[in-house]
Amino acid sequence: MGYKEAYQAARDDPEKFWLQAAEAIDWIKKPSFALDDSNAPLYEWYSDGVMNTCYNALDRHLLAGRGDQTAIIYDSPITGSKDKITYGELTARVARLAGALKQHGIGKGDRVLIYMPMVPEAIEAMLACSRIGAIHSVVFGGFAANELAVRIDDATPKAIIAASCGIEPGRVIDYKLLLEGAIEIASHKPDFTVVLQREQSPAALKDGFDFEWHSFQKGAEPAECEPMMGNDPLYILYTSGTTGQPKGVIRPNAGHAVALHWTMKNIYNVDPGEVFWAASDVGWVVGHSYICYGPLIYGATAIVFEGKPVGTPDAGTFWRVIEEHKVVSFFTAPTAFRAIKREDPAGEQVKKYDLSSLKALYLAGERADSDTIIWAQDQLKVPVIDHWWQTEIGYPAAANPMGLEALLVKLGSAGVALPGFDIQVLDDAGNRVTDGEMGAIAIKLPLPPGTLPGLWNAKERFQSSYLETFPGFYETGDAGVIDEDGYLYVMARTDDVINVAGHRLSIGAMEEVLSAHPDVAECAVIGVGDSLKGQLPLGFLCLNAGTNKDHSEITAECIKLVREKIGPVAAFNLACAVERLPKTRSGKILRGTMAKIADNAEWKLPATIDDPDSLVEIGLALQAMGYAKASI
Repeated sequence: MGYKEAYQAARDDPEKFWLQAAEAIDWIKKPSFALDDSNAPLYEWYSDGVMNTCYNALDRHLLAGRGDQTAIIYDSPITGSKDKITYGELTARVARLAGALKQHGIGKGDRVLIYMPMVPEAIEAMLACSRIGAIHSVVFGGFAANELAVRIDDATPKAIIAASCGIEPGRVIDYKLLLEGAIEIASHKPDFTVVLQREQSPAALKDGFDFEWHSFQKGAEPAECEPMMGNDPLYILYTSGTTGQPKGVIRPNAGHAVALHWTMKNIYNVDPGEVFWAASDVGWVVGHSYICYGPLIYGATAIVFEGKPVGTPDAGTFWRVIEEHKVVSFFTAPTAFRAIKREDPAGEQVKKYDLSSLKALYLAGERADSDTIIWAQDQLKVPVIDHWWQTEIGYPAAANPMGLEALLVKLGSAGVALPGFDIQVLDDAGNRVTDGEMGAIAIKLPLPPGTLPGLWNAKERFQSSYLETFPGFYETGDAGVIDEDGYLYVMARTDDVINVAGHRLSIGAMEEVLSAHPDVAECAVIGVGDSLKGQLPLGFLCLNAGTNKDHSEITAECIKLVREKIGPVAAFNLACAVERLPKTRSGKILRGTMAKIADNAEWKLPATIDDPDSLVEIGLALQAMGYAKASI
């Protein structure tokens, strides 16, 4: 079945399509129907089916005779550690940890917060929770104590599983200290914690409250898989909210397993037993979907990588991992490739490694500019696929489905809508715009299986955040266009579409032009207030290593480029070179915070920021241009 046939089948008879897809996972009791629309616009999938996600990720592969296959490859250039864990070994570890949790009173529906770095034990903790029906909530390791406390109060976990520390290039982060601070701040108190002691910084443990990882499990009876209803929550994953209160995205068990299994072959073109690598973190949705659950449910091998694209030890670390572990399909953020390209623009590091196992590179998380895609294509000699999804959606909504059918790649596009997703671009009144016209990206309800059915303990907020603006649609918060061939171009967050003298302009389009300059490695455009035109665009440029041109010359060339490619209507006259851009730890550029600093608006340091000093640099650059008069 090709792409068009699959998409049409899912549109014409979604019930049949998704029941057929559900045959790929193991059920205790098969669902009698796929979609439950009795409470529209709140929808559920496979709600009367009974299954267990951990069983589908582990036990069934043992029964199929593949217990000796590698399930997880741990590769940590940060610590110099490597390990391979088979499906048999992983199942035993998970069952033992699950049994220990069960013996300490953790059961179906209880919440367990996980606060760990990129180590195999983080995956074990997630799977152990799913094995006994506990709902896990992974918080990115190293989150500040107050942000962690907010999540503790919202999820009210019975237990917290943590590591003593996280390790970054040049520094060790004391997770246990942050966790203690969070528990002290939080109104809700967990019953106990389980702490994985890392030799780089072991933590002091409180008797009767803190349990060491290994001693906690000693003598525990391995737990069997708990039967779960299809619509029972598997996990809660918090994503930032506009009010400062994070939103707890719920992921249901059955739809999640069915959807992820479908994507592994049809999108990522991976076969069971092959090595799939998502260079992300378990704290983000990519880590949930494609480091932990997706590859394991499908029977592939996943890589748990504790390192950075540059600096651990150099810009060739990704290529070393691909060669060493025979990676077939690789997924990372565009920002990682920009960092590599900036450090190694000529691709000298790429030449040192045999990348013949690699079939395709997938990019998501930030908009992938054409220059970065072209550079990656030239260096890797494989298709480079930009695709689009969100924490709420849980897996790709638009892509080039390489395993289903390799479609034409269009630079700048995230591909086509995947089966189950009716993606439309709407104007402010909710009307569909003409092909090629920019508007708000929305998805017609119901969303397919595995997407969010709601927010944790926040039904009204779910509806007001996602369903009210465009009745009958899920509001994505992104803006873009769909061309005459159905290809989606995600240009910006709707908040990042700026209004210059009445003209709605995409910052993404301007960034596309700027990134095409041969000396620009990475860039960001924000809208700043202007008394005459309402807003004006302002560009920040990170330049390639080794450029010999004067910064002012490059800036002038970039301004000229935008005026040539987009036109004088963009009023693009402000740009400056900076050493780095402020980003979240997942690679998203903090354009909104930068704009608030420029306009002297109230702002707070984002909890997810990777390098706080980068905002200081931006503030100083803005002040030099006459903005950001308030203290930073």
